[in-house]
Amino acid sequence: MNLESPKVTVEKSAQELFDLLSDVRNFEKLMPENIAKFEVTSDDSFIFGLKGMPEIKLKTKEKAAPNKIVLGSASDKLSFTLTATINAISDNSSDVKLDFEGEFNAMMAMMIKGPISKFIETLAGNMGKL
Repeated sequence: MNLESPKVTVEKSAQELFDLLSDVRNFEKLMPENIAKFEVTSDDSFIFGLKGMPEIKLKTKEKAAPNKIVLGSASDKLSFTLTATINAISDNSSDVKLDFEGEFNAMMAMMIKGPISKFIETLAGNMGKL
C-alpha cells in the first residue's frame, strides 16, 4: 500500500527542514491533536499512539541530507516506511512531501487506509509549526 501526502511549502531552507526532521523530538509538534502518547526512546526513535489506535514505534532508517529522511516501523508485525522528501525552492523556502509504504493484507489495508492517509496529511500540514 502506497499513500502520499500533498506537497507542502515550508518557509525554511531544505537543510534547516532536514535538520529539524532529523531530530525525532520534533515529530511531537507534527502530531495530530488526538495524540494519546509521544515518547522519545532514543536519538533516532520514538513511540506514538493515537486515540483508538495501537502504539507505533518509528526509527530513523535512512538520511540523505538535505533531501530525504526515511522512518520505518520498529515492529515486524506492521512493516512500513514513512519517507519525507524535501526539495529546495529558494534559500529560505522548501517543499516537503510524505510517502507511506507498507505491505499489508487486503483486510488490514482497507481498515488503515483512511486513518493513515489522514495522519500523513496532518503531519505534512503541521510542518510549518517546526
